[in-house]
Amino acid sequence: MNILRLSTKNLLRNKLTTFLNIILVAFGVAILSILFLASTQIGNKLEQNAKDIDLVVGAKGSPLQLILSSIYHIDFPTGNIPLKDATELMENPMVKRAVPLALGDNFQGHRIVGTDSGFVSLYGLKLAAGKFWSRDLEATIGSGVAAEAHLKVGDKFFGAHGLSDASDEHKHHAYTVTGILQAQGNVTDNLILTNIGSVYKMHEPDHEEHEAQEEVEINNKEITSILIQYRSPMSVVIFPRMVNQSTNMQAASPAMESARLFSLIGVGIETLKWFAVLIMAISALSVFISLYNAMKEKKYDLAVMRSLGASKSKLFFLVMLEGLLITVSGAILGLFIGHLALHIIGHYQESSQARLTGLYFVTDELYLIVAGLIIGVVASILPAIQTYRVDIARTLSKEK
Repeated sequence: MNILRLSTKNLLRNKLTTFLNIILVAFGVAILSILFLASTQIGNKLEQNAKDIDLVVGAKGSPLQLILSSIYHIDFPTGNIPLKDATELMENPMVKRAVPLALGDNFQGHRIVGTDSGFVSLYGLKLAAGKFWSRDLEATIGSGVAAEAHLKVGDKFFGAHGLSDASDEHKHHAYTVTGILQAQGNVTDNLILTNIGSVYKMHEPDHEEHEAQEEVEINNKEITSILIQYRSPMSVVIFPRMVNQSTNMQAASPAMESARLFSLIGVGIETLKWFAVLIMAISALSVFISLYNAMKEKKYDLAVMRSLGASKSKLFFLVMLEGLLITVSGAILGLFIGHLALHIIGHYQESSQARLTGLYFVTDELYLIVAGLIIGVVASILPAIQTYRVDIARTLSKEK
């Protein structure tokens, strides 16, 4: 007797009930799969993008907003800071490395970042083609920008004012692509890098200024923020307090703000996790009820099978296998739905900086298969025991 074939036929007798049970399990698993994938990817992106950055200094305002705009490039800056004050801070003995950022423009939603060569070494950037920018209006673009905007070395493009809107283009100056970065798997894949002078040039109100006024203008220049690495562990306590208390700027810790952001996200994730667990508990109950009812309906058939030589253990495993087939099939279907749904969500995300993908796997998903097995066993155990205890003589005599 082929137990697997017999279990499959028994399930196909009640196709609608079997289908609904599989969908219930799949729905719960899909929600948990999406949560595992999304939280893992978000956590990895937070860690990768803030790697080796100890502090961000910018204009007064929300520390979280400063971190989001300067490291993750998914929010608007808190404002600008005077270049003169920023330079003094960058030369502080407690600072090992300081990278200035000047934000304000974009190209097709990809942010144009004015910076210096320190940004390259901070992120360990490497070129796939061309060279790094060296003069005004030269740009080195991320791999994601090159792919989405179909740009190659030597191409020209116009930046637009703002961080996402493309309506107000700077038609008076065109950037030239001098290089394309290798894929880094972080935020730099979607950035356009240039020097700070290019950002200034884009926002000059009058291009016929006298040379005598240019020196004064440079002293009044501003940048958006500074990415800082400490020289020693002692700076962690002293430097942020010094910035916040004795300057008109604010210092924000990426580690602290990222943890706060993830804790805020975590509240919603935990709620959805419990919702998914509830759905899986309901699916276990549904599988139990359907198997129990099926066992009562098939009691005579089971007695006949016993009389024809089928052992108690074989019938026990027959019912157990039916429950396992439903829940494991539901778990596998749920994983597929979860990955597909997240991939669709990522495709339609507005921000390319924190884009999610379904083409990603985490080890926690293996536990969902195990959960499917456990649900199958729990839901099937009582009907299987009842099958094991079927009295052949009494059942057959009742049917007669």
